Amino acid sequence: MDAYYVRRWRRRDGIDGRDVAVNPREVFRFAVVGLLANKVRSLLTMLGILIGVAAVILLVAVGQGSADAVEDSIESLGSNTITVTGTGAGGGAAVGGPGGPAGGFGGGEEESTSTGTDIASLDLTMDDARALNDARAAPHVRSASPVATAQVDCTVGASSHSVSITGTWPTYFEASNSPVSAGTYFDVEAVNQAQPVAVIGRTVVENLFGDPDEVDPVGESVTCNGVRLSVVGVLAAKGSVGFQDSDDTIIAPISTVQQSLAGYESISSITVQATDSASVEAAQEETSAVLAARHNLADGQSGNWSTLSSETIVSALTESSDVFTVLLGAVAAISLLVGGIGITNIMLVTVTERTREIGVRKAIGASRGVILAQFLVEATLLSVLGGLVGVAVGVLGSNVEIVGVQPTLVPSSIALAFGVSVLVGLFFGSFPASRAAGLRPIDALRYE
Repeated sequence: MDAYYVRRWRRRDGIDGRDVAVNPREVFRFAVVGLLANKVRSLLTMLGILIGVAAVILLVAVGQGSADAVEDSIESLGSNTITVTGTGAGGGAAVGGPGGPAGGFGGGEEESTSTGTDIASLDLTMDDARALNDARAAPHVRSASPVATAQVDCTVGASSHSVSITGTWPTYFEASNSPVSAGTYFDVEAVNQAQPVAVIGRTVVENLFGDPDEVDPVGESVTCNGVRLSVVGVLAAKGSVGFQDSDDTIIAPISTVQQSLAGYESISSITVQATDSASVEAAQEETSAVLAARHNLADGQSGNWSTLSSETIVSALTESSDVFTVLLGAVAAISLLVGGIGITNIMLVTVTERTREIGVRKAIGASRGVILAQFLVEATLLSVLGGLVGVAVGVLGSNVEIVGVQPTLVPSSIALAFGVSVLVGLFFGSFPASRAAGLRPIDALRYE
């Protein structure tokens, strides 16, 4: 290396006599020569930056992918859906169809009252669902479907499967965005007559009948807790999020479920569908007002239920997932910091090993700025090259499913990770470069 710099010094510029090495192009060339002189060390140093950049991109992508999956699952329930969930049990519940002024169907065993003065319980009832279907009281509500659930053991021949069965009205299918892929829905007549029919999910089909793509269970029977149900339809696949499988369900007339499986208790919830996505807030207010009036609630008093719109759930999940994604990115960024410390360590070793080279360059006229620039360029090159390869690894890795989550690439994370890797090289390389530039020629030449 000493002879190389002497030869460079002898190539003088005939105009002003400056050292050719002062030229930025020559500084860059010297930096590359220095890195290639220790290829293994340079590659290992780049590896730290590579891992850091790839980790940031991948972890942010996993966080975003997880958030998107949860959001898609919630939105699959319906973008204009409101769920009124009961927290108590024990109130009377009428059995039957929607009824009421806006329902257009046959009524149940009792009609809902106009004021609810005879309702002592604060639990949800079937009449609450009928009242919400009154367009005069809730003009922004398209439909309201009562829901009663029970956990049942179902069998088909030698196959058995434990599943949650949902008893409801036909309007529930549209409100919950639950189309069928085969067969059809049950109708209002099935509810009024408590017919033993059911629409089942793909997971139920798989566990009781076999491969959903090869078998057709429509027309077959399923025995649940001793009750024989005829399958009239198969729900289209929705997929699962975490431990919740949206396809592992059975939907049947609420009258059938209450009479034979769940008992005559308060309904567990009411699924309310707003007229459109812009009317969700108004529909939620009308729902609360109707229920408060029916149950004679005083100002500030609440019943044994809570209302929650799908928009609210999505908003809350999005906010929490954003925090989760940022935390994942912050954890991954620590590896970038470790990579930067590695650059400092290696560059300090490099400066020590090349002390005589620095002395020769200074003795033949290289300025402090030239020495500073050379070592700073070396450190930056390490981080830039490592960052570029890390970006490539992160982008490729985001196409592979990780721990059951399909990552969603976030372009801003690529720019951020690569930008930080460059800054890491500049910051952590500045100290070794400054130390090299500050060496006195006489001391450097004496170094052994």
